[in-house]
Amino acid sequence: MQTNIRQARYKFQPVGAVDVFYREAGPADAPVILLLHGFPTASHMFRDLIPLLADRYRLIAPDLPGFGQTKAPPRGTFDYTFDQLADVIEGFTRSLALNRYAIYIFDYGAPVGLRLAMREPGRVSAIISQNGNAYVDGFSDQWGPWQTYWHDASEANREACRPSLSADTIRTWQYGTGADPELLSPDGYELDIAYMARPGAEEIQLDLIRDYRTNVALYPDFQAYFRAHRPPLLATWGRHDPAFIPAGAKAYTRDLPESEVHLLDAGHFALETHAGEIAALIRDFLDRVLQTESTGADRLPMQES
Repeated sequence: MQTNIRQARYKFQPVGAVDVFYREAGPADAPVILLLHGFPTASHMFRDLIPLLADRYRLIAPDLPGFGQTKAPPRGTFDYTFDQLADVIEGFTRSLALNRYAIYIFDYGAPVGLRLAMREPGRVSAIISQNGNAYVDGFSDQWGPWQTYWHDASEANREACRPSLSADTIRTWQYGTGADPELLSPDGYELDIAYMARPGAEEIQLDLIRDYRTNVALYPDFQAYFRAHRPPLLATWGRHDPAFIPAGAKAYTRDLPESEVHLLDAGHFALETHAGEIAALIRDFLDRVLQTESTGADRLPMQES
């Protein structure tokens, strides 16, 4: 029976104490795109994009620890930090022998993916940033409680961040802001709301909100990586994002003057309404920047760290 390469397969890959859930589609020998989701979602955010690219690329979308279907140790026995998330995803790429790949970075996926790129720049063939911030320019004025918590980890400041995890915030602010309501399926936000309602989920997310300050501290290092290694970069940005404003997309051109920036008439979760447009931009971009790559480029010998 012939496998439909556009159809996603659903798998688990053990990485230490973590059992990473991931979606995969596309030919096994095609160039790889590693899809890294953000907050408060999981790999299901790529459900519309994957079949649009799977004829030409191998798409791999893991759920980060603390999100989706990935099985990770409980809080207290596992550090829910961005360094730890990057460690797990680095181990995940090694376990699947992904020696070269483009990365699609969104929201929390940006600091995770850019940590990987800084650690082993030779593995990253290109970067697609969809509302994936790496510059202070990209912050809106809506970060007050989080920024206060970064500076003072009091219990009161932690509690002030809890409304960010509420069903109404996920549905109305994170998904709904700037999105055409007739194009916005409830499937994405209702699943995220259900994930957030699981026992212990909010405390893990509050830990990550506190640790987000480490991402901002790394922005100069991310930018130095851009200047030193010049990765091809495509920014496909929902211009109505209430958290990461278009200035964050345009800022990439300071360090990567040849980067391509497209501002879409979409919100933070641009794939929910603009998957087709984003897929077309990715195909055009990668067809050009990877034209010198062989179809087996992701199987190049692994570089020593």
